[in-house]
Amino acid sequence: MVLQLHAPLNNHHPHYSHRRHHRHHFRHRHHHLQIQRRLNIHNPPQIQLPKLSFSIPISPSLRFSLASRSISPLRSQKLSASFDSASGQNYASEPPQIPQQNKVSFLEVLKKSNSFLPHVTLASTLLALVFPPSFTWFTNRYYAPALGFLMFAVGVNSSGKDFLEAFKRPAAILAGYTGQFLVKPILGYVFGTIAVAIFGLPTPVGAGIMLVSCVSGAQLSNYATFLTDPTMAPLSIVMTSLSTASAVFITPLLSLLLIGKRLPVDVRGMVSSILQIVVTPVAAGLLLNRFLPRICGAIRPFLPPLSVFVTACCVGAPLAINIESVMSPFGLTVLLLVIAFHLTAFVAGYFLTGVVFHTAPDVKALQRTLSYETGMQSSLLALALANRFFQDPLVGVPPAISTVIMSLMGFSLVMVWAKKKEEQ
Repeated sequence: MVLQLHAPLNNHHPHYSHRRHHRHHFRHRHHHLQIQRRLNIHNPPQIQLPKLSFSIPISPSLRFSLASRSISPLRSQKLSASFDSASGQNYASEPPQIPQQNKVSFLEVLKKSNSFLPHVTLASTLLALVFPPSFTWFTNRYYAPALGFLMFAVGVNSSGKDFLEAFKRPAAILAGYTGQFLVKPILGYVFGTIAVAIFGLPTPVGAGIMLVSCVSGAQLSNYATFLTDPTMAPLSIVMTSLSTASAVFITPLLSLLLIGKRLPVDVRGMVSSILQIVVTPVAAGLLLNRFLPRICGAIRPFLPPLSVFVTACCVGAPLAINIESVMSPFGLTVLLLVIAFHLTAFVAGYFLTGVVFHTAPDVKALQRTLSYETGMQSSLLALALANRFFQDPLVGVPPAISTVIMSLMGFSLVMVWAKKKEEQ
C-alpha cells in the first residue's frame, strides 16, 4: 500500500487566506465600533430644537426675546442670571410717582390761589361792613409796606429784559398817561357835576369824586395786569410809575382846575412813597430772580396766597375805618355814582386802546392793560389828601368807596379775562 502524505498548507493557500481575511475584517469592525461608542460618550449629540421666540410682559418698557437653535444647561443659567439682574436694575431705577404727583398738586393749589382774589375781595368788603373791627387794625402805616409786597411779587416773576422791552413802546406809555390824566379827569368832572346838579348831593361829595379822578394810577392795577397778562406787567409798572412821579405836579394842577382849590401836595413825601412802594420792591424782586434763582423758586409758590391776603386787607381797611361816612344817608347814591365812574373809565380805556392800536399784534393784551390803568387809580392817595387838606369830612367819602369799588371791579375783570384766555 502506498501512503500519500499531503504537504502542510502554507500562507499562500487559498483556504487559509480567506479565513485570515475574514478574521482581520472582524477585528477592524470591532475596533471601529469601540471608537464610535467612545465618541458618543464624550460628545453627546446635540438636540436640535426649532427657533424659539417668547416675550415676558414685565413692564411696558421691558421686553425680552430669546432666539437660539441649541440650549445647553450652562447657557440657560447665564441667560437666567442676566434676566434677573436686568429686571432688578429696571425696578430699582424707576422713581416713585405718587409722592411727586402730590407735591405738584400742592404747588398748583398755591399758584392758583390768585383765582380766588375776586371772591376774597368781596368777602373782605362784606366783613368790613358787618364787623368793622376786623380791619380797623390795618391802619395807614401798613399801606405802603402792603403795596410794596405786591410790587415785590411782580418783580420776582419778571426780569430786567421785560422792563427794557416796555420802554421800547413809547406810544403805549403815552396812551396810558393820557388815560390817567386826560380821560379820567374829564369823567370825574362829569360825574362830580351830576352828583351836585342832578342828585342834589352836597358840594364836598362832588369835590371828592373829582379828587379821585385827579390822582395817579393805582399799584393794584400793576398786580391785576400781572394776573391777566404777565408779559404786560412791566409796561403797566412803567405807566404807573411815570404817572405817580408826575402826580406831584399834575394832581395839584388838576385839583385847581376842577375843584377850584390848590392842594399843597408834599413833593418829598410822594417821591419817598414812590421809592418805597414801587422802585425798591420791584428792584429787589428782579435782583433776587437774577442772582438767587433757587431761593426765588422756593418762595415763588407762596407769594400768591400772601398777595391775596394783603389785597383783602388793603380793600377792607379803608371801608372799615370810614364806615360812618359810607353808611351816611346819601351813601347809596355816592356808591352808584362811583360805580358808574369806574365802569365808564374801564370801558373807555379798553375801547379807545382798541381803536388806536388796532394793528398791534398783542392788541387784546394791550387793551386789558390800559383798561386797568384807566379804571384803577390811587384812591388811597385821594383819601389821604382829602383828610389832610379839606376840612369837610364828606370829601373823603367818595375816595373811601372808590378804594373798594375799584378793587372789586378790577379783580372781577381779572377773573373774567383769565377764564376767557383759558378757553381760547
